[in-house]
Formats: sequence, structure tokens, C-alpha cells
Amino acid sequence: MRTTSHVITTVLAAAVAAAPAFAQQAPKDSSATKPTQVAVATASATTPATAKDTTTEAAKPAPKSFDPTVINPAAASRSATQQPIVIQHMRALDQRGINVFETPKFDGTEYNGFALQWGAAFTQQFQGLDHSNTARPNVVAGVNQNQLIRIGHGFNNAVANLYIDAQLARGIRVALTSYMSARHHQEMWVKDGYLLIDESPIQWELLQNIMTFVTVKAGHFEINYGDQHFRRTDNGNAVYNPFVGNLIMDAFTTEVGGEVYVRIPGVMLMGGITNGEVRGTTLNPQKRSPAFLGKAGFDKQLNEALRVRLTGSIYSKSHSANNTLYSGDRAGSRYYNVLENVASTEKDQAWSGAIQPKMSDKITAMVANPFVKFRGLELFGNVERAKGRSGTEVKDRTWNQLAGDVVYRFLPAEQVWVGARYNTAEGKLARTDPTEKVTRSQASAGWFITPGVMLKGEYVTQKYDGFLPTDIRNGGKFKGFVIEGTVAF
Repeated sequence: MRTTSHVITTVLAAAVAAAPAFAQQAPKDSSATKPTQVAVATASATTPATAKDTTTEAAKPAPKSFDPTVINPAAASRSATQQPIVIQHMRALDQRGINVFETPKFDGTEYNGFALQWGAAFTQQFQGLDHSNTARPNVVAGVNQNQLIRIGHGFNNAVANLYIDAQLARGIRVALTSYMSARHHQEMWVKDGYLLIDESPIQWELLQNIMTFVTVKAGHFEINYGDQHFRRTDNGNAVYNPFVGNLIMDAFTTEVGGEVYVRIPGVMLMGGITNGEVRGTTLNPQKRSPAFLGKAGFDKQLNEALRVRLTGSIYSKSHSANNTLYSGDRAGSRYYNVLENVASTEKDQAWSGAIQPKMSDKITAMVANPFVKFRGLELFGNVERAKGRSGTEVKDRTWNQLAGDVVYRFLPAEQVWVGARYNTAEGKLARTDPTEKVTRSQASAGWFITPGVMLKGEYVTQKYDGFLPTDIRNGGKFKGFVIEGTVAF
């Protein structure tokens, strides 16, 4: 969704105009795990900020104990340094949002009428990576296409996100995310915009009771396939990711459609239907079919120290002009220029180090994600299989991906962590190719200086096996460090 200049101006103007309207209260008891709440602006300047909406008294939310992921309690202990959450069912952009997966259903945030909240996230990197390969020369117009571009140590361009959220009614909000700057886009782009409905706007007791456990999401949004997309870096916001890079096969895309959730204590079910592509169009209907996705999961805080979560997801599309489940990240990779040739640019070859399996026409993907948190120790896994083909192929290919994270958070408020990840992806990029395999190891350490100011570093090694001698990735390797600083609020 490309923004025009007048849309950008309107969004920014709304954000600036709304800023003075937030009448912030003093921080609450630092021991509370409930999000800090404040009086918010209503639609009318003459209406008191605390006036309740008497036109739609929907059913009260279920007890907060139903949802162990409302807010990161360790981060909540430093509430004086955080922007108060004034929108219902919001995942915080700072440290409070870590290990929050789907948006909270039973968050306890009070409704006080119309509210507008804006946020942002900015990330700056210093990269020190080196690469090599053994591919045969492939000279085209006097240029060896398999000669690696020379890279050194230095700063990458900063990237940034802008967030606008509005509370439209009790339990109903709208969200807009924009990439203000990104590796792949030099202009501002809208990432997504959608409506989230958690309470009934209709005064009907049966519907109100149903909506106590149901959530409806509609618009152009980041689809909920798997759990890794909740732990990844999204352009300017690197807070949720304990590492610098995302997975080798990065399952992340935005599509137009809807998802319906049913959440009861400890259990979640989701079904969705989308257009199956990163943009909407009515052209070439013979090349397109809907995409279907589903997710089921268990998530329970078994006691004060132990939380267990296990989910399984499926995504399936039979026909597409350009499906982007593994190539929908318009921000680009965090490893700049690795295994790229001398004619490459940061912008046009923005997915360095990633594998995009080229299943643009037909795809069925499945993933299981176990997660365990015991005090400061976190274990997260990703077991994934994707089968499909491009528009020029007649037979399917398969790619398998495995990944495992170990992260330990310590000190007060879990503000410091160390972590390690091992990630492999294996398959064929073309039917005639041998089996190709990419292996990545990552070790990281980081510090939340405040819940919204983070510094982290990573050492990464990546190796390519099985690629043809004519492929630039033949015998490919890269290794080194990346240091990253993020501000999010």
C-alpha cells in the first residue's frame, strides 16, 4: 500500500494534534502487572475525559487471569518511563510487549470514550560482517555476476516505524502502521491498517456474551501464521526480537481479509480468509484464489514461575499471481549486502542472507511453535514445512525449516539477556536443483536501558551447502557481528 503525500501529511497532522490531548496521570503502584491507565480525550472537547459511554454498555471483560500474556510484568515495574496504554487490547511497543503473542483479549484497560494514541520505533545498526564463496565466474556484459561485492564495517541507514491507534468504541479499535524509512523503500509506505473488534456494538445480550470470547480482525494486516512473527524484528521495531536477524525462511506478510478468534481460558482457535497476496487488485482474476489459514493453541500460566504455550498453524492457497508468505517483508533483511554480487544495491537486493522458496503460485505451509518460560529462561521452537511451486512449474517442491531459541533474562525487570539460536532451512529452489541447505547460528546479548530503549549485539555465522557451482551461493559463508540500538514508545 503505497502512500501519497496528502495521506502522509494527514496522518502526521493527526498524530501531532492528538499529542496534547493525553492527560497523563501519575504512575500507579510499581508492583502492579496491570497496564498503566490514564484519562483520555473524547470526541468532543467539551466532554470530560472521564465520561463513560452510556449508549453501549457491553459485557464486562472476563477476568484477567484468563490471559497470562496481557503485559510483561517485569517491564511493568518501571512504569514511570513508559507511555501509558490508553487503547484497549493493545500490545505495547516497548519491553512490555515481549512474549505477548496475539493482542490481549482480557487486558483490563478501561474504556473512557474515544482515544487516539501514537507511537514510533527507530533502529540503528553497526555491521561488521565478512563473506566468501566458491562459485564459478559468470561473466555477463563484462561483469562477473558471481563475484561478491566488497563490504566493510560501518553503520547502516536507520529505519523507523510510525503507529497510529484509535479507540472508536468500547472494545473496538483501528490500527495503522507505516514504515517511515526502510532498507527496501526510500519513501514512506503503509505496512497495514485494520479494525479489531472485541466487544459487540449492538445491545443484544447473546451477542455480547459471544463477544466476551470472540475477536474479529478485518482489513489489510499481518497474517497470524505461526508464532515466530511475534518474535521477529519488524523494520524499525526490534524490541521483541532477542536476536538481530529473523529466521532464514521469514514467514511474514500482509494480506487483505479477515480473521476470527475464539479464546477461552488457556485455549485459542483462529480461522481466516484473505486474498493471498501482499496487495489488493481486481486484475487477472483467472490467476487468483483465496488463501485460507488456521491456528490452534494452548497457552497457560501453570504457576507463578512456569508458562507453557504450544500452537500449530496452517496456510494454504491453490493459485496466485504473486504469493509472498516468505517474501512479504518489504523492510528487507538485517544482514546488509551479504552474498550479493558486485552489481547489487542495498535497496534492490534487500533480502540478503534469506531464503525465499519461490512458491509464488501454489503453497501449503504448516508450522508448530512450542514456547516455555520458566522464570527468566525462555525456550522457543519452530518446526515448519512448506510445499508449493511457482507459476512456471508443474510439480511441487518442499522446504523444511527448523529453529530453536534459548534466551535467559536476568537482573531486576529482566532488563538484561543472553541468547542462542540454531536455524536450518533445506529444500530445492528449482526442481532440477540438488537439495540445498542453509545453516545459521546466532549468539546475542542485550540490555533494556529503559523499557523503551534497548541495545543488543549478535554474532552470526551462516553457511550454504548444495548450491550449484553456477550459483553465487555455492560454498557461500558469512560471519561477524551486528550491534543494534532501538528506541520504541
